[in-house]
Amino acid sequence: MSGEPLRVLVVDDQQLVREGLTALLELTDGVTVVGAAGDGARALDLIAERRPDVVLMDLRMPVLDGIAATGQVRDRFPDVAVVVLTTYADEESIAGALAAGARGYLTKDAGRAEIGMALRAAVAGHSMFDPVVSARLADAMNRPAPQPRDRLPDGLTQREAEVLGQLALGRTNAEIAAALFVAETTVKTHINNAFAKIGARNRTEAAGYATRHGLG
Repeated sequence: MSGEPLRVLVVDDQQLVREGLTALLELTDGVTVVGAAGDGARALDLIAERRPDVVLMDLRMPVLDGIAATGQVRDRFPDVAVVVLTTYADEESIAGALAAGARGYLTKDAGRAEIGMALRAAVAGHSMFDPVVSARLADAMNRPAPQPRDRLPDGLTQREAEVLGQLALGRTNAEIAAALFVAETTVKTHINNAFAKIGARNRTEAAGYATRHGLG
């Protein structure tokens, strides 16, 4: 970056947190805060206006949440990196953020040095996660995958069968996304495709189908 300071946009719905992060980052060598926003929609406006190198993004926010905003940053401003900084370290939040394009994921226990390293890593095209998030990712990656079946009914793919099996357990789309470590939009696509193949009109019928055929 030719020695120029890293341009950071802070996004958090709590004013005290925004102000605290701004003050913290301004004390970090080689970093300058170019703006702060209280929701994802305002963040997108500021990105267009001030062109930061990286966004430090909260997840749970009004108007437009952090995952949706991260996806829009990826699509509209591909040169701008996103690092998530949030209270939440559950698999659903992690999977959603990474699927949306976040290059780093930290919890709010992170210190100034750790945040600074994550921001620089993201701009360089690398990913950085705090220990809690790394442990969640390792657990998900090491979880045994369901054994594929040689033949599935009605032309279902293996993933569609897995989604139907999750439906039979009564899980929501968000819970299925976390269990399979995919985006919730991907789950919706698999559900729509599966419903068309098996002729199900609702989740109850799909769950009954999955139970009868031993899917999951």
